[in-house]
Amino acid sequence: MELKELHILNFKNIHEADLCLNDKLNCFVGLNGQGKTNVLDAIYLLSFTKSAFSQVDSLNITHDQDVCLVQGVYESRESIVDSQKTLSLSYGLKRGAKKTFRLGDKPYKRLIDHIGLVPLVMVSPEDGRLVEEGSDERRRFMDLVICQQNKTYLEQLTRYNALLKQRNALLKQLESMAEQNSDGDAGAGSELLETYETQMIPLAEYIFEQRSKMIEAFVPLFQSLYEAISGGAERCELRYVSQLQDRALAEAYPRTRQRDLILGWTSQGIHKDDISMLLDGHDLKKVGSQGQQKTYLLAMKLAQAVYLGKPILLLDDIFDKLDSERVSRIIQLVQTDRFGQIFITDTDRQHLTQLLQNTEAKVFYVEKGRIIENG
Repeated sequence: MELKELHILNFKNIHEADLCLNDKLNCFVGLNGQGKTNVLDAIYLLSFTKSAFSQVDSLNITHDQDVCLVQGVYESRESIVDSQKTLSLSYGLKRGAKKTFRLGDKPYKRLIDHIGLVPLVMVSPEDGRLVEEGSDERRRFMDLVICQQNKTYLEQLTRYNALLKQRNALLKQLESMAEQNSDGDAGAGSELLETYETQMIPLAEYIFEQRSKMIEAFVPLFQSLYEAISGGAERCELRYVSQLQDRALAEAYPRTRQRDLILGWTSQGIHKDDISMLLDGHDLKKVGSQGQQKTYLLAMKLAQAVYLGKPILLLDDIFDKLDSERVSRIIQLVQTDRFGQIFITDTDRQHLTQLLQNTEAKVFYVEKGRIIENG
């Protein structure tokens, strides 16, 4: 599927833009802070119903404005919705009101129903959080891959997280009662904990199974792409780590319930899952240079794109901290037919000149939120 047109009104620093796009490659050139990333974020928003960077929707509206709109027109070689090969998606937001998200002229009743309709992968400097921060970032990576192909997974994950939140709240309530030496109704509390656990176990098992299958298929793609970018300079590994690999929750919950009551949170389950990232057998965070870490993350994201089958690919400032040889290999790689429509930003026109040598593309210059197509 390709994005044919993008219309933006008062989205972050972009007051107004109407872009006709290339089916394969679209490049946005400009200095830092001019709005290049905001263009990619608008495209991301149309796939995921929210910004890649702002958790608060009101931050998407240009500072001196009261309303913003992002609209995209997509086209596919195959039928998308109701036998149509063209569709329109639009996001609208007024200050003080809830956002609206529409497919054609029909608003979604549940935003969760939209996820996966327009598959997308974004590569950005923010990906460094996969290495630097906690396991929740790496679980989010797995979830973003799977939920774009499997609606059941997203529904099960949403249900599991809701039950986990309820169980944790009950644990804290019971912990507080114990600290106050309150008699309370401990029996009722234990029964409710067991009720939550009974509902969480099959959800956790399904999520574990889907994550296991995804990683098994994903790792060979990732390793081949890492080798292609690095020239075989290092050996990379990626492993799925889960408590469910060596224990059953039906046995673990009763055994750890008393500890959970003391801790005030749930210590067992798929919300503790992680991905182990290794370079030459060692922890990537400890031994990898900035260039090696960026290569690793690029290979992960490009493998995600191949795994999903040519989704829209957003490449934001990907050449920083990479040597010229790795940059050249990336440029050659993304031009192959393994990848679909690509949007790329960069401050250096030289990189893009290399990229454009054998490819039809559109180049847009971005300055202070204004977007001008190269004539």
